[in-house]
Amino acid sequence: MTWKLIMSTGFDFLTVACFIGLVIAFLQLTDRNTRTLMQLMIPAAAFAIANQMGNAGLTVFALVLVAAGAGYAALVLKGSF
Repeated sequence: MTWKLIMSTGFDFLTVACFIGLVIAFLQLTDRNTRTLMQLMIPAAAFAIANQMGNAGLTVFALVLVAAGAGYAALVLKGSF
């Protein structure tokens, strides 16, 4: 029986770290309303898609998607103040 690590690539660690940062930012920097949560679901999905793209070997596209997701999240969080 072979065991496969759940997080085995750099993209796994990068995107999970981005998602954890997104959750912490939502809890600490917003008033926790539903509208902000729905807007932050877009970068969360972008991180998940970037993880799959990075694991498939599409490194440049995945890094661009991570950067775009982080940028969009920053704009959403900036607007929630």
